[in-house]
Amino acid sequence: MKRIAADIVEDSEPDHESATLYIDPVRRYKALLSVSNAIVNQTSCENLFKGLAREIRKIFHFDRFSICIYDPDSDSLGMFAMAEGITVKDIDDGARPLASGPVAQAVITSRRPLIIPDMAKYSHWSTIGQMMEEGLRATMGFPLIARDTVVGTLHFSFKKPPAFIAELSEFLTDLSGQVALAVDNMLNHAKLLEMNARLVQQKSYLLKRVDSKYRMDQFYYSSPTMREIMRQVEIIADSDASVLITGETGTGKDYIAHCIHQLSDRRDAMFVKINCPVLSVGLFESELFGHAKGAYTGAISKRVGRFEMAHSGTVFLDEIGELAPPLQAKLLQVLQDKSFERVGESHSIDADFRVIAATNNDLEGAIKEKNFRSDLYYRLNTVTFHIPPLRERIEEIEPLVRRLTHTEAEAMHRVPPVYSDEIIEILKRHSWPGNIRELKNIVSRLIIAFSGKTVLRRDIEPLLNIRPSETNQPAMTLAAIECAHLIKILTETRGIVGGPKGAASILKKPKSTLQYRLRKHGLNPRDFSR
Repeated sequence: MKRIAADIVEDSEPDHESATLYIDPVRRYKALLSVSNAIVNQTSCENLFKGLAREIRKIFHFDRFSICIYDPDSDSLGMFAMAEGITVKDIDDGARPLASGPVAQAVITSRRPLIIPDMAKYSHWSTIGQMMEEGLRATMGFPLIARDTVVGTLHFSFKKPPAFIAELSEFLTDLSGQVALAVDNMLNHAKLLEMNARLVQQKSYLLKRVDSKYRMDQFYYSSPTMREIMRQVEIIADSDASVLITGETGTGKDYIAHCIHQLSDRRDAMFVKINCPVLSVGLFESELFGHAKGAYTGAISKRVGRFEMAHSGTVFLDEIGELAPPLQAKLLQVLQDKSFERVGESHSIDADFRVIAATNNDLEGAIKEKNFRSDLYYRLNTVTFHIPPLRERIEEIEPLVRRLTHTEAEAMHRVPPVYSDEIIEILKRHSWPGNIRELKNIVSRLIIAFSGKTVLRRDIEPLLNIRPSETNQPAMTLAAIECAHLIKILTETRGIVGGPKGAASILKKPKSTLQYRLRKHGLNPRDFSR
């Protein structure tokens, strides 16, 4: 490298003013400072590159200036921005394999500058030949090393080899260190912007997906009690009052919670559900508060807790009555202070969230039995909604059945079954221990088994665990019994056929045999995964 530079110095006409710039430490420092000032506040790759080119032109002349970005994962080169000066086809057209850029490849591999004062000696290199076709005769390449990693290369090319090339090389070696940090910071900034945009897109998608599942127009009700509840929901939604929703399993407590969130000013932020029964003492703080990297064995990265995720949004504490007593005090503290510390950190994190809790337990009875803290109860119980069970809303059963049949059949792309008045009366007399959740499950099974057919008493009784009525109704055929049993198993396994917890394993049948029988009865496992 030094020999090449020395040859150029001997063969070139001296330029004392330029030589002074590169040799004089003060002038070199000022030149580097002017370049640094020009690029330090740039917010885009294009502006950084243009600012850099503008300042370098004030210091020395070049005919082509470019920055290549190296991607080690794909072992390829890409342009940081459009080249300044003479364009060279194929080089400027986009990403290309590293092997197709021999100058950049040599610089990246050696991590040292490469100075070619006479490109004619290297005309067999593909890119050199292309550059010479455009009138270029000399080129210089410098590695861009940031944090001990090669992020790219810096290139200057000339129609005529510059004077004092050795001094210019030294100056550009110093400059490449500044450029490397600026380029690395810009690339990281671009990655963060891309990641942030992707997260915003994912968040929007997830919010819309959740909202579509809990759309208010899909929450059907007609009884006076439910109408009054929904009227009160609309009134309190815009407040930040904590809400306690009580009612049996399957009555729609989670729907009410989502309705409150969607009607509130917090609708554009996250609705974060916390399933209290599954929170163990060991995982409570990590799950709800998050943890720092290395906080404990296995904490290989930082984790954001549920409360931090819910900032500006809503926290839904589902089945709060099942929360272990030792954890109730910790939860109360967070609800009071709206701040917490990640596991492994010592500084507090503030979070602004609304609290909605739901339970099917008698919390007042649990307080008397010392199983639930009274102070936590009063913290949650600013506003209370009690959702009555379906058996107390008999007038809603028929419209619910018909509405659910329509929407579920449409989702499954099946023809809805037909219900006689007798079937509707049987459904009205059923106690519905699982409430609306059970009703929706039954409707789905009827759509799958009796699509386009009239549902008979003998069809509905096994699904409701009702003993066959003592009438002259014909007994169920073996095929109908088998179909009903397959529907029951697929419902329990959520449509999983194979594996240790699949339907084939439960029925102790080969998977192929079960699949044949499912096809025989027109049953699609995917219909049960919903």
